[in-house]
Amino acid sequence: MEIGIIGSGHIGGTLTRRLRSLGHDVAVANSRGPQSLADLAAETGARAVSVEDAVQGAELVVIAIPLKAVPELPASLFDGKLVVDANNYYPQRDGDIAELLDRSLSSSRWTADHLKGARVVKVFNNIQATHLMDEGKPAGTAGRIALPVAGDDADAKRIVMGLVDDLGFDPVDAGTLDESWRQQPDTPVYGTDLDADGVREGLATARP
Repeated sequence: MEIGIIGSGHIGGTLTRRLRSLGHDVAVANSRGPQSLADLAAETGARAVSVEDAVQGAELVVIAIPLKAVPELPASLFDGKLVVDANNYYPQRDGDIAELLDRSLSSSRWTADHLKGARVVKVFNNIQATHLMDEGKPAGTAGRIALPVAGDDADAKRIVMGLVDDLGFDPVDAGTLDESWRQQPDTPVYGTDLDADGVREGLATARP
């Protein structure tokens, strides 16, 4: 696929490396501009581009940036795009966002509200970057790490779940974007390496 990645930190950089290793055409962007991504591009063969270029040419766009930066993205570019939301809300970093503090909205619903028209799917937010890089295993491997995948668009979710499997993890359907709070920080599946049964149990036992 043609994949755009916005964000070159722990998760964005790791996905750039992993997705390139699978043969995908990856364009990566960040807030500091393409020149700051020269080393990552040279290492991986990804293209260092502007945010606009990363989105426009992509079949799938990964957002892995501080949540507070989401409203700064050019929302109209994302209309109709399949967007993977790998973000988490951390008040100490992102500031006080009332509807996220009181959990009246999931962070992915909040993101989708800013990116009107995007087909948002939540995944990669609950796994440590080093494990995303190194712990992928072939399908059927005992104890294979599972990742929750939440979204409202069934076709978008199917595509993303296939990508999760290709990366070496068992995708688990985690319901809608409104239910994606079950994989946010301070839940049983956050920061853990559970298998598929463990993720399903963790999602079911999560409490607001």
